[in-house]
Amino acid sequence: MTYDDALDLLDKHLRSDTLKKHCLATQAIMRELARRFEEDEETWAIAGLLHDLDYELTKDTPAEHGRKTLELLDGTDLSPAVKDAIVRHNAEALGLERLTRLDYALTCAETITGLLVAAALVHPERRIAAVQVKSVKKRMKSKDFARSVNRDHILLCEKINVPLDDFIALSLKAMSSMPEELGL
Repeated sequence: MTYDDALDLLDKHLRSDTLKKHCLATQAIMRELARRFEEDEETWAIAGLLHDLDYELTKDTPAEHGRKTLELLDGTDLSPAVKDAIVRHNAEALGLERLTRLDYALTCAETITGLLVAAALVHPERRIAAVQVKSVKKRMKSKDFARSVNRDHILLCEKINVPLDDFIALSLKAMSSMPEELGL
């Protein structure tokens, strides 16, 4: 599967602009992580793009989130490792375990996007490029800020040997590379 094929699938299955932006932000972070680990950038970006492909179908049934994506991807040539990572980003609800660096990377990447968007929206400039690492770390400690963001999932970056400060900086850099697409 090519990146353009994945974009077509995203457009076919997701109507929400907010959700599409989340997937684009996740793919940007995954691409940066792939560079750091010398992995295939397109493969990791595709995992980021498609991780919530079924969200609009499963938002009320979390125990199906990820599994429906596998059904939507049936018959594609997407690698088993990417399919596994997509399902395992919802490991807790599905009774699964994260096993690979890709699994952990996808989970922490997709989770930090919400925190960073919230941080950008409360910043006076309302731009992701204006957000600083220390501000994000401070906001992570506040349980009332972006309360739906699972901080433990963000901290999974340490399971792949990326210190939190580095992960936040890498994520900010990735998302800052696409201000028009993200509206930030």
